[in-house]
Amino acid sequence: MIKVPLTVKGAEKLRAELEELKSVVRPRIIASIATARAHGDLKENAEYHAAKEQQSFAEGRIGEIEGKLSNAQIIDVTKVDANGKVVFGATVELEAIESEKRVVYQIVGEDEASIKEGRISIGSPIARALIGKEMEDVVTVKAPGGNIDYEIINIQYI
Repeated sequence: MIKVPLTVKGAEKLRAELEELKSVVRPRIIASIATARAHGDLKENAEYHAAKEQQSFAEGRIGEIEGKLSNAQIIDVTKVDANGKVVFGATVELEAIESEKRVVYQIVGEDEASIKEGRISIGSPIARALIGKEMEDVVTVKAPGGNIDYEIINIQYI
């Protein structure tokens, strides 16, 4: 079985969503189904069919989250001895050599990635280029628009 890396925050977020689905969403859907059943004929009952569809989606998501958590290798970057290198979970400040534009990314698992929030997947080209590098190293990232050279300005393990 392949373990999928996940940050502590990512695991907490998934656990919170799972708890919400099990303790709030699931009971609400069950109540909706019961109410719709009370209205009689189920063949033409749109309310019933909508509630069953919601139930199917919620149960699928519950199963998906449970699977992700059971296959997760939760990594606490604050406890990793990285010796100043970029590792999974690290937050890295980069400066594009050509444009001098600065960006900050945290390297996270596939399910946690959100470019809007500055979290990039461990499998992304930029993360793969950064892993194992140190401050002041220059990395070349193969982007769709061509290669981009970045200098590592800072690495944080938070």
